[in-house]
Amino acid sequence: MGIGISHWRLAREVSRAGQLGTVSGTGIWIVLTRRLQMGDPGGHVRRALEHFPAPNIAARILERYHIPGGKRPRAPFRTPPMLTHPVDPRLAELMAASSFVEVWLAREGHEGLVGINYLEKIQLSHLPSLYGAMLAGVDYVLMGAGIPLQIPEVLDRLAMHEPAAYRIQVDGTGPEDVYEERFDPLQIPLAGERRPLKRPRFLPIVSSHVLAQVLVKRSRGSIQGFVVEGPTAGGHNAPPRNRREVTDTGEPLYGAQDAPDLAKLRDLGLPFWLAGSHARPGSLREAWALGAQGIQAGSIFALSTDSGLSPELREQAISLALERSLPIRTNPTSSPSGYPFKEAALPGTLADPAIYHARERLCDIGALRTPYRRADGTLGYRCPAEPRGLYVGKGGGAEDTEGRRCLCNALCAAAGLPQTRRRTGFVEPPLLTLGTDLDFLPHMAAPGGYTARDAIAYLLNDPVPGAG
Repeated sequence: MGIGISHWRLAREVSRAGQLGTVSGTGIWIVLTRRLQMGDPGGHVRRALEHFPAPNIAARILERYHIPGGKRPRAPFRTPPMLTHPVDPRLAELMAASSFVEVWLAREGHEGLVGINYLEKIQLSHLPSLYGAMLAGVDYVLMGAGIPLQIPEVLDRLAMHEPAAYRIQVDGTGPEDVYEERFDPLQIPLAGERRPLKRPRFLPIVSSHVLAQVLVKRSRGSIQGFVVEGPTAGGHNAPPRNRREVTDTGEPLYGAQDAPDLAKLRDLGLPFWLAGSHARPGSLREAWALGAQGIQAGSIFALSTDSGLSPELREQAISLALERSLPIRTNPTSSPSGYPFKEAALPGTLADPAIYHARERLCDIGALRTPYRRADGTLGYRCPAEPRGLYVGKGGGAEDTEGRRCLCNALCAAAGLPQTRRRTGFVEPPLLTLGTDLDFLPHMAAPGGYTARDAIAYLLNDPVPGAG
């Protein structure tokens, strides 16, 4: 659901309707600081920060980022420092508070379940972000774009306010080289007593039964289920087993060998949910018949009026999709993460080659940068979406830079939070990610759009007789 698309308003509506509403935790510290610089319309961020159990941290964040009345329209956003190892303590505080705020707002005023979704790729942010979400009482943690073997143990330790470590991947190292990011909850000075926190249920996002088996066998700590995501889902996709075969349009070619064996998943004895092209009546019944607990839907909610998607992008995407003129492409080179990424071919977005080539390459948010070891043993950071000469000078391959999009900036722009460049006035273009199946739109589209509750009613209008 991108950066800021599955935000607290959408998750709260879904949760209040009796389903699991999930907020996006990806880059949430960027989203929070930009909301504050927009003036915090409605005062929601400030209201949540009043409940953050470390008031001194909340006060520092407001002092640094809140602009009463909002910044000038063409003024640039102040961006927090980029992630480095070890994470700067003030940045760790910001990440903890940001996850807390998003979960707290999503949980406000109801007793429904709320989850938070992170990318495993952004490893340096995990520990403080998870702790902040747990301080807010998050019920579920979901994680994809990687193999999150370490998360179950981390959740166990953070629930008891114990120090936790996360081994990070560093290019140019061997198995004997260990780089661990460490976080001690005591560095978040809580105002009250540190009672044990609720340990959230953990649902890794997997594309195969093999990965699910590995996670069950090798994880330290418990896993409560899986989201099984197919290659038609939006956002990042797992690469196909045969990475050499491509379609006529240069997209990864998925085949029968990439489909998970649901019988082997059932044998693990854990619940699982199916994701990717399930936004239609009857899909829930079909999932139950296959042994799944239910379904996960994304695009139908991303295009609802309750999501954080820019209204202009929403209207443009729905209009083109209804005309059958909105191609959705699985771009194998788009994401700096190295995973295939779904792009909606909207004019004026970064999926447009002319817009892509017109944008000056730079990396100033850096959430998807990869740590690497320099010759002197220190760590450097590189992103294939940064200037080519800079990337190559850091030891990266020139071929890795071809077609790479700055997802950090583009996805913020899709959520209505685009950066403006101080020197040139250039406004960062958005990039919209959706799943390939948008067949629900003719049934949902209406003047003024449709809500998350409308989407839920559509998905539930063909239940198993007698089922709740």
